[in-house]
Amino acid sequence: MKLGLQLGYWGAQPPQGVGELVAAAEDAGFDAFFTAEAWGSDAFTPLAWWGRDTTRIKLGTSIVQMSGRTPTSIAMHLMTLDHLSGGRVILGMGVSGPQVVEGWYGQPFGKPLARTREVVDIIRKVLAREEKVTNDGPHYPLPYRGENSVGLGKPLKPIVHPLRADVPIWLGAEGPKNVAQTAEIADGWIPIFYTPKSAGMYQPWLDEGFARPGARRTRADFEIAATCHLQVVGSAEEKTQVLDAMKPFVSLYMGGMGAKEANFHNQVFQRMGYADLAEEVQKLYLGGEKDRATALIPDELVDDMHIVGTASEVKERVAQWEETGVTTLLLSCRSADEIRSVAELLA
Repeated sequence: MKLGLQLGYWGAQPPQGVGELVAAAEDAGFDAFFTAEAWGSDAFTPLAWWGRDTTRIKLGTSIVQMSGRTPTSIAMHLMTLDHLSGGRVILGMGVSGPQVVEGWYGQPFGKPLARTREVVDIIRKVLAREEKVTNDGPHYPLPYRGENSVGLGKPLKPIVHPLRADVPIWLGAEGPKNVAQTAEIADGWIPIFYTPKSAGMYQPWLDEGFARPGARRTRADFEIAATCHLQVVGSAEEKTQVLDAMKPFVSLYMGGMGAKEANFHNQVFQRMGYADLAEEVQKLYLGGEKDRATALIPDELVDDMHIVGTASEVKERVAQWEETGVTTLLLSCRSADEIRSVAELLA
């Protein structure tokens, strides 16, 4: 199983010391580092900035929000960065949620599955550069002939010849239909709350996608890149402290990351068997009682979502994640020393 460094997206200010983390990850044999975006920093610029001093490590987005750019614009970013990095880019994408898509990007959120399929198809047409790019789908018609069109749009090929005609595309997906489509049309999957205990829930959805006519991959060559926090501790007391520190992040996604009627993360927790908990945490969180919501998060849930324990326990837990089909662990390491120690432990 490969290791990836998950840098995420920025808070109020740019993070410090990231260049040192990326250099340490490359030296330690990490396969890739990943950047994200929400409604602040973008995902592509940090990859170019921090990736400029690297030579081997892959550069991944986890994830690019599809509604923030047209499909051809995403393809332009991808072609450019793939050339600059010597063919090391992994494109991770997702549909985000209606609050961000409609509130921040000013785009309609409806039909996320159909939109995803069109975006992936158009990007692949651009990268293939076999013919001028057209699309008859309703979401991203090329050329555009709709309202306020002047009728002069023409099909185009990219000026730049892509370095690779088939850059890996990994999709963020949570629900049954989305996961199945990801297994059908993508090269990999970036689940947000994949755990050893919940892994069995996803297998039929993945199998449905792999079995569809024209599926690109099989289970044998499909990537699953799961994000978790990995930390070696020296005692049970220290483990409890680490788990407690992670609980606010769990309650945020369970209760506050989305509207009450459309929190896809909350729905994942429901499917994982925490329906009553998810409902109560969301009620408290949206009511402004974040501390009470966080206090409800059980240790067993956080322990399942992350890898925290003694050195031997961590190695055993990593093996459990790998046995479920995870091909890459995306880790949010805090220092170069931590990166080196994790790499040494799991070597």
